[in-house]
Amino acid sequence: MNIPRAMMIDLDDTLIDYTSGAAPTWRSVCEEIEPRVTGLDASILYDAITRTRGWFWSDPDRHRTGRANTIAAHQSIVHTSLIELGFDLPDLAMEIAQRFHGLREKTIVLFPETIPCLKELTEAGISLAMITNGDGAGQRRKIERFGLECYFDHIFIEGELGFGKPEPAVYKTAMAALASTPEETWCVGDNIEWEVAGPQRLGIYAVWVDRSCAGVPADSYIVPDRIIQSLAELL
Repeated sequence: MNIPRAMMIDLDDTLIDYTSGAAPTWRSVCEEIEPRVTGLDASILYDAITRTRGWFWSDPDRHRTGRANTIAAHQSIVHTSLIELGFDLPDLAMEIAQRFHGLREKTIVLFPETIPCLKELTEAGISLAMITNGDGAGQRRKIERFGLECYFDHIFIEGELGFGKPEPAVYKTAMAALASTPEETWCVGDNIEWEVAGPQRLGIYAVWVDRSCAGVPADSYIVPDRIIQSLAELL
């Protein structure tokens, strides 16, 4: 396929490494809390939180409300996990959630190929729009922290728009701003539903970023138009 006239690009785990620091941060916070609660084992709490996180974020409705207020979501996850272990401590759950939130932000880093890739895209004359789910303030902090705004013609954040991926309105809004048609537009991201299936329903060329090289799940109906392991492969 020819190089597109316009491109929509995801933020978390596409331009920045948002996820890999989560598990070690949860483990660290659990170890900090263990001495303060008689009978609490940090490793058992960590395992419970891991199970609850998987359950919580697996549901699209919980995911939608949770990403709008991640501290509240994490408080709910921790409280549920503590109750499972016999500790009904909502205030401690909120403290753990806030501690996790503060430490986790420090683990977020820019993928090394991100800035060179964005420079290459802009130099090629491709119009760029960022489309990202999450709350406005939190996503804006990341964008500002890593100096990403200057590479994008438009930035669309779920918390500011009032709707998010994979709702068709997100892609349509971005294309209208970019003055592009589906045939002229690519969507790039790591979420196979949000950046592949959703855009493809509108006729947009979808590039899936599979950094783990895991491949499309065997039971998935979704077939990306292209799979890359790094943004360096994009052009």
